[in-house]
Amino acid sequence: MASKSSASTLQVSELCKVTPAADSPESATQFTLPLTYLDTTWFRFPPVELVYFYKPTASPIPPHSFYSLLLPKLKRSLSLTLAQFIPLAGQLRWPPKSPTPVVIYTPGDAVSVTIAESTADLDRLAGDAPREAAESRPYVPQLEVSETTASVVSLQITYFRNRGFSVAITLNHAVIDGKTTAMFLRAWASICKHGENHRLPKELTPSFNRTAVEDPSDLATAYLNRWDEVLTRQSITYNPRSLNVFQKVSPPPPDLLRATFQLSPNSIGRLREKILSHRSNSHERLHLSSFVVTCALVAVCLVKARGGRRDRDVYLVWSVDCRARLDLAAIPPNYFGNCLGVDYLVAEAGSLMGENGIAVAAEKISELVRGVATAVGGVNSAAAVEKMGRLRSVGPEVQKFGVAGSHKLGFYQIDFGLGRPVKMETTSLDKTRGISVAESGDGSGGIEVGVVLVGHEMQAFESFFVQALKDVGGCGHRCSRL
Repeated sequence: MASKSSASTLQVSELCKVTPAADSPESATQFTLPLTYLDTTWFRFPPVELVYFYKPTASPIPPHSFYSLLLPKLKRSLSLTLAQFIPLAGQLRWPPKSPTPVVIYTPGDAVSVTIAESTADLDRLAGDAPREAAESRPYVPQLEVSETTASVVSLQITYFRNRGFSVAITLNHAVIDGKTTAMFLRAWASICKHGENHRLPKELTPSFNRTAVEDPSDLATAYLNRWDEVLTRQSITYNPRSLNVFQKVSPPPPDLLRATFQLSPNSIGRLREKILSHRSNSHERLHLSSFVVTCALVAVCLVKARGGRRDRDVYLVWSVDCRARLDLAAIPPNYFGNCLGVDYLVAEAGSLMGENGIAVAAEKISELVRGVATAVGGVNSAAAVEKMGRLRSVGPEVQKFGVAGSHKLGFYQIDFGLGRPVKMETTSLDKTRGISVAESGDGSGGIEVGVVLVGHEMQAFESFFVQALKDVGGCGHRCSRL
């Protein structure tokens, strides 16, 4: 593992604003989108940062091709896409007489786009091996946030001379979730690839209808109040109507590493068989999806890598896309905004450190999934508001990590016309300290997991991960794709 940061190798060449296409009727009309309780759940959550690395295999991209052909095409297709996703160009505001913030688009509003060039090693950045987490920072843009206004997204396009490019997005989680983000990026890529006259399919055309999200108990305000309590508890001075996001008080440790771990379909199947062979309750049917099996393995490896007291509490936070689920059946799959069921489990570290730790974790996660799968679990009741408040108030003595993303979002399908990304990364893990989950980029049907840990924990995590796969006869190494 090299220790040299990539920061000194990047040069910003342009800071620009891209507006929705001027010839679209949507761009000429003011548009207002209220936040629902599904949004205010995430109101002060740190911005989510994603970066996609592209390395065309047919031929390298010389400078004149990037700046004269590809970059103008990316900008124009972005403008056309924003006309369909008009709130992304707007601003999050909190009008004086409104009980909750709203997204307001005014004609002329635009998305900030940073254009940069880097001489860094693209293969290294797009690899799976552990490297300094900070190396990815130069390739993601800052979200423009202040007391009174907040951008919904910011974008950055970075050219790696004669090699490839990256596209990064920083998003305000108070407005959109992973499904909406994937829908937008896939729509942008589709228009860029197929041309200006390309008609987006229904699944990539957003629906802004909020009528299906009923809130008779005013949960939207209740979640905002819980965020206020979190900041008050940490003695942070703030304006209750500020649009600033929550930032951790302490900076990340200097030896923070980032790595990706691959799970093949075969390894997932063997782990599933092992879990079933260690059932503590053979009469209860488990929900052992690939996602559940993956999270069970990763949770156990994280707990073992941390070490320490076996009687400490471990929190695993889980979110599930709830579009078209039972009590929100009227919400379409192309709904724009947050629509996540959130819940968490609490386990004693020692129960996950034993020989049957993966089976124990799988049973607990399976039970959690069943609750979330039938409703907007953990979000749509007053009791849920209190439960989320307790989660955000736990101290450093517990081990807490959330799962970001899903292997069903299709992030590796984002093709701007030069092939799919060779690597997708959730860069913001170094701030939230969770794990990311996505489909394997090689199209094998497997799952890849992104992890950010301090040096000694990363080394231990990799050892436990590799050994767990060896124990079931699966891949006996990290299974790096490159």
